Amino acid sequence: MKTIKDVFLSFKDGLQNLYDPREAEAIAMLVLEELTGLSRASIKAFDNDDITAEALEKLYPILEELKTGKPVQYILGTAEFYGLSFLVTPATLIPRPETEELVSWILETSQNSKFKIQKALRILDIGTGTGCIPITLKKNLRDADVSAIDISADALKTAKENALINDVDVSFFEVDILSQDTYQPINSRYDIIVSNPPYVTPSDKLQMHTNVTDFEPHTALFVTQEDPLIFYRTIADFAVQNLVQKGHLYFEINEAYGQHTIDMLASKGFTDIELRQDMSSRDRMIKATLQ
Repeated sequence: MKTIKDVFLSFKDGLQNLYDPREAEAIAMLVLEELTGLSRASIKAFDNDDITAEALEKLYPILEELKTGKPVQYILGTAEFYGLSFLVTPATLIPRPETEELVSWILETSQNSKFKIQKALRILDIGTGTGCIPITLKKNLRDADVSAIDISADALKTAKENALINDVDVSFFEVDILSQDTYQPINSRYDIIVSNPPYVTPSDKLQMHTNVTDFEPHTALFVTQEDPLIFYRTIADFAVQNLVQKGHLYFEINEAYGQHTIDMLASKGFTDIELRQDMSSRDRMIKATLQ
């Protein structure tokens, strides 16, 4: 039999060419939680316990897949976001901690007096992927009217399943934000528009881990070097027409284009533009107000 400690050693050894020891251990923890049903605390406290034969049979094939660079979330089919569980597929980006910070900022802002007097916030998420942003917002703002769009029918299928899993009512639409001809389902008025759009340039790609560039959907990741703000500019134009007065626009951004994004928003009449850093001290999110 193999113990939990043996498994951690196997993962550290097997993944040493792809991940540092801490990352390999975190991946092993995710796999063990999924296969054993044990909590993280139990796994750490009883690392000399044997792994069941059933779990062991599944574990090493997973390790072989991980050696190809495939993200563990795609192998397991799930990811955690803001304390909720989400299905993930190759058609969706894997939810990330920086996006949790963006959601937290929106929830923080929603508690101010201007929003409290309204019966229900109207929120639109553009480029929803797994649906992690709108589903989490709806889970925490039960009275809000939340909608989301994506260009990918496969991503929307996953997002709808995630809404069911997390017991929330979110409206999803297949819309290409770069094509105004598809806007009809979302031509409405919103208090909040949020987006984590594609923003990775070819030069950024050279610095990225292959488990992102080789496996995550390129349509949700990449833009051209010549026009890296194409989605931000288009979404800002949409927001000018569809946000209520004093409504808020939130973006997750490419850290290299923080000032460029601020300048673009200011040129379109947005005010009170605030740039925030993520937990790694990188410029990663922006909030702007429509006057």
